[in-house]
Amino acid sequence: MSFGAAGVTKKLPAIILAGLALIISACASDQAAPPGKPTTAATTPDYLIGPGDTLQIFVWRNQELSVTVPVRPDGRISLPLVEDLPAAGKSPTSLARDVEKALKVFIQEPVVTVIVTNFVGPYSTQVRVIGEAANPQALPYRENMTVLDVMIAVGGLTQFAAGNRAVLVRRVNGKEEQYRVNIDKLIKEGDLSANVGLLPGDVLIVPQSWF
Repeated sequence: MSFGAAGVTKKLPAIILAGLALIISACASDQAAPPGKPTTAATTPDYLIGPGDTLQIFVWRNQELSVTVPVRPDGRISLPLVEDLPAAGKSPTSLARDVEKALKVFIQEPVVTVIVTNFVGPYSTQVRVIGEAANPQALPYRENMTVLDVMIAVGGLTQFAAGNRAVLVRRVNGKEEQYRVNIDKLIKEGDLSANVGLLPGDVLIVPQSWF
């Protein structure tokens, strides 16, 4: 569900992706590379639940109320005795308190634990890879994530990729910034200076080679 963007990307004609990447690449040609290891601990202290996550809801001493449920595309979950409870955008601890509050109508002093067993996260915290990646997709952001981590997750680049013309699109202070990323130097030449850090919401565009 949260990976639906990847499926759409795969279906786009190569010429459209190439043209899009060419335009963005031209705009980013004068931009310096983003910081190698951005610090994000202050901005993302807790994991936030997103559509597509799988949650294990454990209600102490109430096995019949303990279930494993997916977070629906609308960001809600349904539990025994509790329907359509908002979950997306909340931390597991915050959601556990909400479930306890909802269950107090039916049982005394419920104790609830929420465990995320399949991580996707909200769209705003994902890192998206489009274009000439072997498996373009949206990935859940992880602390200290880098371009190398993303390349491993997507299986590297296709034989038609122009890795050194890749562009990183990032929103900074409400404005869209674009940076050139030299992926070929990173994965083919082992140049770790090209292994730039990523932030939640980043989009990595890998264009097709002109030749």
